[in-house]
Amino acid sequence: MQQDQLLELLQKKDEKSFDHLYDMYAQSLFGVIHAIVKNKAQAEDVLQEVMVKIWQKIDTYDASKGRFYTWIVNIARNAAIDKYRSKAYKKERENLSTDNFVDVIEGSYNLGKLTNAIGIKAFIEKLKPKCIKIIDLLFYKGFTHKEAAENLSIPLGTLKTRNRACINELRTLLDIK
Repeated sequence: MQQDQLLELLQKKDEKSFDHLYDMYAQSLFGVIHAIVKNKAQAEDVLQEVMVKIWQKIDTYDASKGRFYTWIVNIARNAAIDKYRSKAYKKERENLSTDNFVDVIEGSYNLGKLTNAIGIKAFIEKLKPKCIKIIDLLFYKGFTHKEAAENLSIPLGTLKTRNRACINELRTLLDIK
């Protein structure tokens, strides 16, 4: 099924379109979510919430503002960040036993795997190392600007400026105006 056909069916609330949506995008969205949440069960829960949200909010999608894939990745990313920053999630993470740490480390996704899953690995790899690190922290790991600046030991304003320059460089590479 082509994306245009899927969008048309989603907007008509055709129930089969939900299955197609899931088949076409679940794996990529799961990769984005899991990279932030770092817990398979929680990432699966967030993915389900994201799929329902896409189904419910399809009428708000505006093709003139961006690609459909970008829209759904942003929904997934924002939902994962919301989950990651929630008090319940933080409390659960505090209560992990040491037996779980090996699974958390082994099961976490790195930027290379994630960007490959969503099809931009080759473009990300062309960026400067500092850009790769900034994009990894802000967009894939869900850090706030302040957290990323602290992690990189640079001033907040410098981080924001570099981030803007890195995104512009990525847009140039992707030929996005």
